[in-house]
Formats: sequence, C-alpha cells, structure tokens
Amino acid sequence: MLERLQALEQEHAELEARLADPEVAADNARFVEMSRRYAALSEIVELSRRLRGHLDDAEVAKALIEEADQGEKEELRAEATAAEADVAALEDELRVLLLPADPNEGRNVIVEIRGAEGGEEANLFARDLFEMYKAFAPTQGWTLEVLTSTTSDLGGFDDITFIVKGDGAWTRLKFEAGPHRVQRVPVTESQGRVHTSSATVTVLPEAEEVDVDIDPSDLRIDTYRSSGAGGQHVNTTDSAVRITHLPTGEVVSMQDEKSQLQNRERALKVLRSRLLRREEERRQADASAARKGQTGSGGRSEKIRTYNVKENRVTDHRLGLTIHKLDRILAGELGQISDALVQDERARQLSEQTDGG
Repeated sequence: MLERLQALEQEHAELEARLADPEVAADNARFVEMSRRYAALSEIVELSRRLRGHLDDAEVAKALIEEADQGEKEELRAEATAAEADVAALEDELRVLLLPADPNEGRNVIVEIRGAEGGEEANLFARDLFEMYKAFAPTQGWTLEVLTSTTSDLGGFDDITFIVKGDGAWTRLKFEAGPHRVQRVPVTESQGRVHTSSATVTVLPEAEEVDVDIDPSDLRIDTYRSSGAGGQHVNTTDSAVRITHLPTGEVVSMQDEKSQLQNRERALKVLRSRLLRREEERRQADASAARKGQTGSGGRSEKIRTYNVKENRVTDHRLGLTIHKLDRILAGELGQISDALVQDERARQLSEQTDGG
C-alpha cells in the first residue's frame, strides 16, 4: 500500500503543477478532467501523510523503549500502541478510498421520476418520492432545483425532472434508480381497499459540454406554448421547447421557464446527461440491460423498494432491509437506507478486491 500511496502523492504533486500551467487552463476539457482527478487524490494524499506520521511515531516509540527506564517504558508502550491503532484506522479508510473510482463521482445528478402502474395513484406517489428527495437534500448539504414537471389532475406528477448539486450526490442518489412500489388505500378508493402502484426513478450524472459533443445538425428543435394541467395555456408565447436527438431518438421537453432560451438550455442539459449515460452503457457492452436495470417497465415485480403505508414500513429489496418508520423516511429521513446501500457497495468492492488479490 505504501508504494502505491507514494505514487499517488507524486501524481498529485504533478497535477498541481500542471493545473497552474496557462496552456492547460486554456484547454477546458483537459482542465476539467485534471481538476477532477486532483480533487479525487487530495483526500488520499492527506490521509497518506497522516499514515506515514503515525508509522514514524510508532517506530520512534518502539526504538526508545529499549533505552528507557522502567517508568518511561510503560508510557512509550502506550504511545506505540496508540500510534499503531491510528495506523490501522487510517489503513482501513485508505482501502476504501483506493477502490476503483466511479467515473461519475463528484458530478451533480439529474433525477427523473415518472408515475408508472396505478394511474393517478402512481402520479401521487411520484410526488411523494419527489418531496422525500427534496427534504433529504438539505440534510446532505445539497441544493435541489426543478427543471421541468407535468402535474396530473389530482396534483401528482406525470413526470418531474430535477437536478441535485453537492458533494456525494451521485454516491448516494445512484442507488435510488429503479421502480419504487407503494401499497396503500388511494384517495380515489371508496371501499378502503389497499392498492399497489409504482413510480420509476431514473438517476443520471450531469454531463458538461466537454463530456458530450452534440452536432447541432443532429437536433430537431420544436417550440410550442407552455400548458398547465388540463391543457390550459399558461403562456401566450411559444416558450416551451422540445429537442429531439435524431441519431438516438432521445426527446427532452422543457416548459417551466418563461424564456425559450432558458428552456432550451435546460433541455440540452438533460439531453447531454442522457447521452452520457448511453455512452457509458455502450462501453459496458450492456446498454439495453443497464437502462432497463434502472427504470425497468415500472412493473411491480421489478421493484427495488416497497413503501407499505398500513404497516408504516419501507423495505429495500436489494439489501433485505426493513424499517418501520415510513412516515419519517417520506419526510426526508432517508439516511439509514442510504448509508446501508453505500456500505454494502463498499463491502462488496472490498471483498472482490481481496478475492482478486
């Protein structure tokens, strides 16, 4: 580990020097890529330096024990033991940091939620999920901004797209991707029977212009009047924008802003992120399966998580984790589930690393 850490410290120092080079700063794509790598290495370098310091402390204490009198020996042994404990703790932290990096680590996140099975009840559940993420974001130091939404007749969401910005947003929110299922008595149910409905959550790393090169000739851009629920016009100008990426068939519509330019910029932001995801899936040679693994069909059998209102229960099916405080989780207290998912991924990665090494 020490040899690898020394090499990473050297790389960190070289990156620091190169980032100060005006030639590098002039190349935006190169500068962004190097800045991300520099930021990723900074925490590793800090812990590496602390590790070496504690290793030195332990060695010095052990060396002095041989020459010390009886009274000093106990004190030096305690110092050596404390230093060794610090070394072990730092090594554990560094093993996690040295795991293969997620290429999207550090990016902002675009989340799309759509009502799936269950009609209007699914749309109301889509709103509940949005409110959950909206409340969870501030607890993590993130900001959340709605990009576009389509409201359903009873005040739910046919669909809503928003961006989350802040450290660790991708690390945690990527686990929210997939079909979510709710079991409860719908407001439209007169007999008091429990229904099962679902909504799909898609999580995309935000792509920057330097990440995805879009040929303007590949785009068809249509403008139209923004409309609200029931088709009533909320704008008398053609400010809404629909962008179709002809090579892939991806379509993004934006109408929430009054300015056509703002709607166009937001639509391009979402389009770039979808195209970045497509490219990542292609590189994994598993494009269609990976996409379906996130959104599925919205079917009940594919759910990643179930929210049972009667039992005040949430079950994450990937972990087999059940928590009986649905009301608090929907209010934004998603930390227990989020922490468990992050820890599970790290445990699997560490296991694979050990098995492979």
